[in-house]
Amino acid sequence: MSDIADAHGGQIHHPGAATYLIIAAFLVVLTAMEITVFYVHALHPVLVPVLMVLAAAKFALVAMFYMHLKYDRWLLTGVFVFPLMIATLLLVSLILLFAYLSNHMAPIG
Repeated sequence: MSDIADAHGGQIHHPGAATYLIIAAFLVVLTAMEITVFYVHALHPVLVPVLMVLAAAKFALVAMFYMHLKYDRWLLTGVFVFPLMIATLLLVSLILLFAYLSNHMAPIG
């Protein structure tokens, strides 16, 4: 164990059970918000963007605390975040492309 501690700068910091319970509570609240947003009819025009923001917040919490990215060096976090940004850009581009094509293509048949 001391070899691992020396490799990480002398001390390994792990959050306690209270931190994980607080994060779990936030995840439950965010999930409840997602369910509530779906049933509020006034939010139907902006349903997808709101759900995407809530899902991104949940993903960030899970990645930072349960995957321990918050406690890793910036290089390891970058190795995770850079491909994630590329995948997000690709996903958003495809969504916009299909939205554009569905509005500007003539119906077949």
